[in-house]
Order: sequence, then structure tokens, then C-alpha cells
Amino acid sequence: MASTQSFEVVIVGGGLGGMTAALALRRRGLGVTVLEQAPQFGEIGAGIQTAPNASRILLGLGLRKQLEAIHTEPQDQVRRRWKDGGIIGLTQLGDACKQRYNAPYWHYHRADLHGVLTDACVDPDGPGPVVELHTGSTVTALDRGNPGRPAAVTEDGRRFEADVLIGADGIRSRVRDLIGLPDTLRFSGEMAFRALIPGDLIAADPATRFLMDRFQSTIWYGPERHLVHYMIRGGEYLNVVGCVPCTDDVAEKWTAQAGADELVNAYPGWDDRVAAMLSKAKDDVMSFALYHRRRDPVWMDGRVALLGDACHAMLPYQAQGASQAMEDAAVLAEELGRTTVDGTELALRRYVDRRAKHAGMVQDASLQNKTFYHYPDGPRQEARDELLKRGFDGESDVSYDWLWSGTPLNDPDLGAYDYRFAR
Repeated sequence: MASTQSFEVVIVGGGLGGMTAALALRRRGLGVTVLEQAPQFGEIGAGIQTAPNASRILLGLGLRKQLEAIHTEPQDQVRRRWKDGGIIGLTQLGDACKQRYNAPYWHYHRADLHGVLTDACVDPDGPGPVVELHTGSTVTALDRGNPGRPAAVTEDGRRFEADVLIGADGIRSRVRDLIGLPDTLRFSGEMAFRALIPGDLIAADPATRFLMDRFQSTIWYGPERHLVHYMIRGGEYLNVVGCVPCTDDVAEKWTAQAGADELVNAYPGWDDRVAAMLSKAKDDVMSFALYHRRRDPVWMDGRVALLGDACHAMLPYQAQGASQAMEDAAVLAEELGRTTVDGTELALRRYVDRRAKHAGMVQDASLQNKTFYHYPDGPRQEARDELLKRGFDGESDVSYDWLWSGTPLNDPDLGAYDYRFAR
């Protein structure tokens, strides 16, 4: 029987999910090649939240010191009312989160987190074979003439053959299309503005200076729209995500550039502090049409499987898109790391069985929150706010306790670390 020493995996897509998978597989002793279509590895200039379910995985990959150097820790999750900014709910994070889940809730600049993962993948002193990274590698075909050795073929004709091929290539996954899985994309009717606002501008304005006093993850609820913001890089930037009804232009283009005026005008009649904050955005505001995938348990075909947005793209209303991809990565590494080449397909089936229902529940919860966040003022909004005031554990059908505990892992060593007192 073949040994795991010759086990090779090709991952198509070098985003956060793909790189977490590459590192997790490397640490299991597997040989990994990552194909990224962009000309260089990196992430867009925006923030990201990792709840304890993702933090636990990243710390378990030996990244504690690197993450402590780049993270910002919010002390609370605060929910505010659109019209007057009144606080309608608060969930303690910070030390309370670490005490309860033995893992932190941290914020990062996406590029910083991606850089930590990439560096660990290619660190010559790290455990396991160094990951091979190939940029400018757009996959246009799969060669499955030999079912036991699928190959990704790039547009310039290069072939990358392996025992397993993983499509971690995002919401518009080419790998998904190439293995003939159904089109499960759905348009939400909404779009998201993303902006990084310099922290010094926030601190200099008396109307917004309160955001620097205590770092928090803030959600403003309003009719047909909501707003999320939090600090990254220790207050160097305020990361802003605003979800509003989508314009025809953005729906057609998927992405478009926007300005501060457009961002401010998307929130008419809101608390004056919202306009004061958003008006400080620079010229790099981007808008994205919000698509998601219909829940679907089919993530594999033979020795080709999907990961992250390729199989369970979700709306951002649980802040779990990247975190769920990281859970995929951890489970995939567990299953492939304890099998032989001959057992690959059964290992992939176990991976899907462990993850598809869980990720599907998060997809559904994120979709439910699209309605929950956007109630017009009235009885439903009042009932929602009353729930949040009483310390309701989560917003949708899934609780934070369930969500932040994550998919159960078969790694007993994770419990040996004490993350509650991060240095």
C-alpha cells in the first residue's frame, strides 16, 4: 500500500482558505503545491474578523507569536440603532471570550494575516515539506484521464499533477465548473461598501474620537441596510463594511470603485456620527455585489474536492466566510493526514461529511441575518432589539456558543494550549 510520504496535493487558489489548507497539510507531512492566478500572493486591503473557531485553528498551526504581532483585539461586540446610535445589545469579547472558548476574537488587516500564512508555508525551518507557490497560474482545464492523479492545467499549458486536487478558488470557482457541479450562485440584491479610514482622522474629530477609546466590533442596524466597523493594526485604520441595496451598475460589474460621498449618501438620516465617520474615507472605497451559494452537500468528485467559497459562499452577516474556510482546511488536513494514497477518496468523503452540514447551517444563518439586520422600524424591529437587550446568544437560529466552538476536531493537542492569557 502506498505511504503518505509520496502524498501530493495541488490547491487551486491562494487566498486565506487555500493558504490555511496548505499550511495544515504541510504540517501533516504532505507535499503541497498552490496555484494562484494573481501575479503575486496577497490579499485586498481590508479587515477581517476571526472568531474563536478560526483563531483556535490558526493558533494550533503554531502561529501564536506571529498573530500576536499583527492582531487588534476588540473588547466587545456592540449593536447600535441607526437613527440615534443607541446601544441595543452588547457581547463581551476580549478576556471574556478567551475564558469561555479558550481562543480569542481578533481583528486583522487581511494582507497581514495572509502574509503570516504564506511565510509559514515557505519557512524552510518549519515542519513538513516546504509548500510550492506558483503565481500567475490561471487554471483553465483539469486532466482526469488518470483518475488517481488529477492534474490542473494552466492557460499557458503547464500541468500540475497530484494525488488530490482542491479547488479553493473562490465564489466563481473554475474548479467547481470543471468538475461539472451545478450552478448554486444566488444574488442577494445587496452590495457591500468596503473602506479603510485612517485612524488619525477618526481620533482628531470629537464626533468620532469615541471609537478610539475602547476597541469594539460595531454593527449598526437600520431599515434595508446595516454598517459594520472595527479597528485594525492597533488603530491605524478603521475598517468599514456597509451593506445596502445593490445598484444596477454594481450588480452588472460585480465590483466597482466608489467615493466617500457615495458611501455617506447610502446612509441618509442616520446618526450624525455615521456621516462624520464615513466622510473620512479616501478614494479607495470599493463596492461589491453580494452573492452567495445555495446550500449544497456535493463538494467532491473523485479525487477533486472544494473548499471555502467554492462550495459554501455565504453572505457576510455572520462574519464567518473566511473562518468557515479555515475550518474546512483543518478538517481536510486531519482526514488526508491520517490516510494513505489508496484511501484518498474515502478521506475526502469524510471531510465533506464533517463539514457540509456545519457550513450549510452557517450559510443559512448568514442569510437569515440579512432580514434580521434590516427590519424597518416597527414591531419586528422592536422584538429583535428586545432580544438583543436581553443578551440573546446570536441573531439567527445558530448560537454564538455553537458557532464559535467550531467543527469538532480530532486534535487533542489543541486543548493543551492556554490562549486565555495571550502575551
